[in-house]
This record gives sequence, structure tokens and C-alpha cells, in this order.
Amino acid sequence: MRRDKVVATAEEALAGVRDGASFAVGGFGLSGIPNVLIQALYNTGVTGIAVVSNNCGVDGGGLGVLLAAGRIARVTASYIGDNKEFARQYLGGELEVELTPQGSLAERLRAGGSGIPAFYTPAGVGTPVADGGLPLRHNPDGSIALASPPKEVREFDGRQYVLEYGIRTDFALVRAAKGDRHGNLVFNKAARNFNPLAAMAGRVTIAEVEELTDELDPDEVHLPGVFVHRVVVLTPEQAADKSIERRTVSTPSAGGTTR
Repeated sequence: MRRDKVVATAEEALAGVRDGASFAVGGFGLSGIPNVLIQALYNTGVTGIAVVSNNCGVDGGGLGVLLAAGRIARVTASYIGDNKEFARQYLGGELEVELTPQGSLAERLRAGGSGIPAFYTPAGVGTPVADGGLPLRHNPDGSIALASPPKEVREFDGRQYVLEYGIRTDFALVRAAKGDRHGNLVFNKAARNFNPLAAMAGRVTIAEVEELTDELDPDEVHLPGVFVHRVVVLTPEQAADKSIERRTVSTPSAGGTTR
């Protein structure tokens, strides 16, 4: 018999979280971010946490809620994006940030979840990513308080590659379009970019799902339930509550069509 992983509430799903814990969080911009779990994590009051995510939400949205409250101590991400508070805390010495090439970050999450401790990649060779010196933390005056160390570089078939380590976190928070009671998940379009990888990296992975079905067709599954430990089913209102990072509207032409 396969285990039923559905829990009643997001609060119940977050049992065991603690100050200083690390979290892999899915989402790509504001697409596929686990908003309900992030809000529930905020409500727990935990602080000093480390976050691994493609980005850190936006001002007032996604992980930006935790960031604005001063709950995050360290972020591993591929870019800062349009989050002014993220940039302010980083440049002001309030936040430690490890910036990682996006493809390398994706593979580090996948590798950690697959039991691969490290791998070599050409991404970052000949730059501070490999050579060291990237600011991890600033002083309040803007000078560098802590810089990244150099990484191992080796040559394979005449090409240089840098060593990157797989990522494992205490918890992972992800959002899926559909899931079943065994934790098998299906993601929608851009939400599939980082959610499956973040889910693989967590020692305890919690998924919020927009639609629950008794059992998925195996051919539908994007992430098998072996990586998922707890499932929270969203209400229709929660499932429909999706933000747009940057709204673009076409202007009508003189002939009445848009362009």
C-alpha cells in the first residue's frame, strides 16, 4: 500500500520547521511560487533561515514577504530581479547572498536530490564564479565583508570546468498544478522550471497542489512521489490567487486592432 501524504493544513505540513533551517523554494519569478506555504512559514515566526531559490520573490510577494520581515539570513539564487528590498539588504550588509549561474543552480538542486555530491560544469570558468571574489556579504558602508572563495577548476578534453556542489536543504516548498495522495506531481508550464528540482533537494518536501486526484496516470507525472513527503490541497480561492510580476498591455491601433 502506498502512503497517503495529504495533510489538513499548511500549518500542519510545516511541523518541525525551526530557526536557522534551510529551504529550497520552487517558482520562476512569480510563476509557480508556493504562496500559501510561504505565508504559513511566515506565520510560524521562524527566523534566521537560509533559502535556495531561483530568485527571492518581489517586494511584498512570494519570498519577499519573509525577506521584508527580516526572517532570511542567507539566499542562494541566480538573480536579484526587481526586488528592491533584496538589493537593499544585500548591499547594506544585512543579508548573505550567493549568486549562482541559473543553469548551475538548477543542476546543483537536481544533483543534491539525486545523491550526486558534486559535478563539473563550464559555466563560470574564467569569471569570479570560479576564481572567487564575489561579494557574499557587504559591510554597511558597501565594502566587501565576505567574498566567495576560489573553486576547483579542472581540464577535460582541452576545456576548463569548475566544480560545483550539489544542494540539500532541510525542507523544500513547492507548488504543483495537480497532485495525487501519494505525492506524485504535475506542474504547469514555467512553474516546472524550478519546482521539481527544489522538491528533489529537500529532506522534507512539502507541496501545495491546486487540484488533487486519487491517482495520476504515470505518463502525466513530472515528479514522482518518492521525493514528496506532505501534500496540502489548496482551496479554489487559493489556487486562483496568482500574481503577475510585470503586466504588459497592448495599445490599440487606429484600426481597432492591438499591436
